[in-house]
Amino acid sequence: MEYGICNLAIVPLRAEPSDRSEMISQLLFGEAFEITEWTNKWAKITMAIDGYSGWVDRLQFTMLGHMAYKSLLQKPAKLTYRPVTQAWKIIDNSVIFLAAGSSLAFLEGTSSFIGNQKFEIIGEIGEKDHIANIAKSYLNTPYLWGGRTHFGIDCSGLSQVVYRLCGKNIPRDAYLQAEYGQEVSTLSKAKLGDLAFFDNEEGRITHVGIILNHGQILHASGKVKIDRIDDEGIYSEEQKRYTHKLSTLRRYF
Repeated sequence: MEYGICNLAIVPLRAEPSDRSEMISQLLFGEAFEITEWTNKWAKITMAIDGYSGWVDRLQFTMLGHMAYKSLLQKPAKLTYRPVTQAWKIIDNSVIFLAAGSSLAFLEGTSSFIGNQKFEIIGEIGEKDHIANIAKSYLNTPYLWGGRTHFGIDCSGLSQVVYRLCGKNIPRDAYLQAEYGQEVSTLSKAKLGDLAFFDNEEGRITHVGIILNHGQILHASGKVKIDRIDDEGIYSEEQKRYTHKLSTLRRYF
C-alpha cells in the first residue's frame, strides 16, 4: 500500500479522474490518505479521517511513508481553529493560507513538516471553542457542493468540520452521519449540538443541520444560516415555507 499527504491549502477530491468531474469533497492541508489506484495524472485515494474515496491530481500532494502514515493514525495531528491560519513555506519563501480544520502534521514547536518541506506557522494556531461558537463562525459561508471551509461548504461538510473541531470525527455524507450516534426520539429532547437529518419523498437522507437553542437550526442551504425548526422540519422565514422535512435526530456527544 502507498500513502500520501496534502501539502497544499485546499485540494479538490473528485468523483472521477478528470478536472471536469464533480468535486465530492476537499482535502485540507496535512490530511493523509491511502492510495489505491494510479493513472498518468490522477491518484485514487481513501482519506484517513473518514474513509472517503475519490480522485486527486498527482501534482496536488506529496508521498508519505508507511511508518509516517501509521504515526499520524496513532497520534492525530493538532488542528488549526481559525478561519485562516498562515503558514510560511520555507523552501520557496511563500505563504499559504490554511483553512480551519487543517492538520499540522509532524508539528515541532511552530513548524509543521510535510515530506521534505517545512512550514512555519505564523501567529497563534487557536484552540477549541464551544460548539455553538464554532458553528456560528461559518454563518454566511456560501454553499459549495463538496466544500469544507469558510470559503464554501455543503451541509454535511459543515457538520463534519464543526464536529472535528470539537474533537469528534464523523463520516462525510449526511446519510452516513445519520447511521452513527444515539437516536434522539423527539425534537423536544434535542440538545445544542445534536444533528437533525432531513429526507426526500423517497425517504433518502439528503440534508443535515446542527441544532441550536430555542428551536433554531444552523445549516448550509444557499449559505450557512440559522432557521427555525419544528416537528415538521425547517421553516425558512426568507422563503416563507418549509424547505426540509425532518427525518431523525442523532446525538454524538
